[in-house]
Amino acid sequence: MEPIERLAKQIEFVAEADKLKGVLRRVSPIGIDRRENSAEHSWQAILTAMLLHEHANEEVDLLRVVQMLAIHDVVEVDVGDTFHYEKAARPNLAELEDKAAQRLFGMLPSNQAEYYVALWREFESRETPEARYAAAVDRFMAFVMNFHNGGGTWLEYNLAAEQILHGNAHIGHGSETLWDFVQSIIEKGLERGFILKREI
Repeated sequence: MEPIERLAKQIEFVAEADKLKGVLRRVSPIGIDRRENSAEHSWQAILTAMLLHEHANEEVDLLRVVQMLAIHDVVEVDVGDTFHYEKAARPNLAELEDKAAQRLFGMLPSNQAEYYVALWREFESRETPEARYAAAVDRFMAFVMNFHNGGGTWLEYNLAAEQILHGNAHIGHGSETLWDFVQSIIEKGLERGFILKREI
């Protein structure tokens, strides 16, 4: 492949990935009355992973973690964002996202396409220290934002403490320190009325 053709493919992918800025999530930026978009979330997850990687359960290759978080939600360009507590309502979500990964990363030159599809699948499977830590940080962000937003989606969707903890237990697989912090946030949320004590 000629260098100019390779560059054109890479730029085409970057332009397609720009659509992630238009994919809205349920969580709001701290203190801002609007939904965050998936591109903002990816940036914040990368920043947090960089700052907190000393708290990973295992030694991790930070560059690989950053790469995972940079691309982990690119599939939402095709599939959209699915609220974490509503994923059971989309039983074919994994299949749809894998198909999106193949299409989107398939826009890149073949060696990059193969690398990033494999990296995205590694993140999804959570079978490596890097993937477990990246997945922990990915979910941790919602706790920070909801707590600082006075409950955020926890209140909006009437989420109970048990439901929240059960749906995010894998945070502990990547960082026991972050999981302990999450549980302290839940306790404070219960005290302040941000979170229901039981499901309704």
